[in-house]
Amino acid sequence: MRLTVLDPQNPEQDFPLAHQALREPDGLIAVGGCLSQHRLLNAYRHGIFPWYNADEPILWWSPDPRLVLFPDKLIISRSLRKTMRKNIFSITFDQAFNEVISACADPRKDEAGTWITAEIKNAYNQLHRAGFAHSIEAWIDDELVGGLYGVALGQVFFGESMFHTRTDASKVAFATLVQYLKSWDYRLIDCQVHTTHLESFGAQEIEREDFIKLLDQYCTSSAKSSAWQAQ
Repeated sequence: MRLTVLDPQNPEQDFPLAHQALREPDGLIAVGGCLSQHRLLNAYRHGIFPWYNADEPILWWSPDPRLVLFPDKLIISRSLRKTMRKNIFSITFDQAFNEVISACADPRKDEAGTWITAEIKNAYNQLHRAGFAHSIEAWIDDELVGGLYGVALGQVFFGESMFHTRTDASKVAFATLVQYLKSWDYRLIDCQVHTTHLESFGAQEIEREDFIKLLDQYCTSSAKSSAWQAQ
């Protein structure tokens, strides 16, 4: 099957249906296009996300199976609960979005580069200013030591990336976020692809077809609209 090539001048162009994604590499569904707000939100709404290196065109993915976390199935380990009770970290929402995404863009150990390019950072900062992308920050005093960011649509939070410079900082931020999302009537957290780290929090793999059905149900419903602003 030939990949759909998206027109960068037409952000309203439809994506292919998710089941048309390639099996190898798993989930690759389209190439090209742009990172406009309309394009990105349309992608997330249909179970698609961008992921590509700086020397590549924009690549769009919808892997099968999909890793998700239902907020009411969150698992917090005994050791992490102990850390959270110590109140080592102050957790905030949407207080340092650009700093969080920039920290997530720093290369990991044994990695030469990053997929979070300047183009990606600019696009998601625009989504943040529009009220769709959000960050969760972990602080020690005035130092940002961990956090994550993602996109919220309806009752779904699409996680993108996280970082930490202190042990357990991103874990505490993530666990705190999930607890808040549950209280705000969010029903689903998209974790994209399997990692043992997220599995330890209760994330599970589901078939892509089932994931799309959940998006159809929950992206069109409303969470508590003032949830993020209240924090």
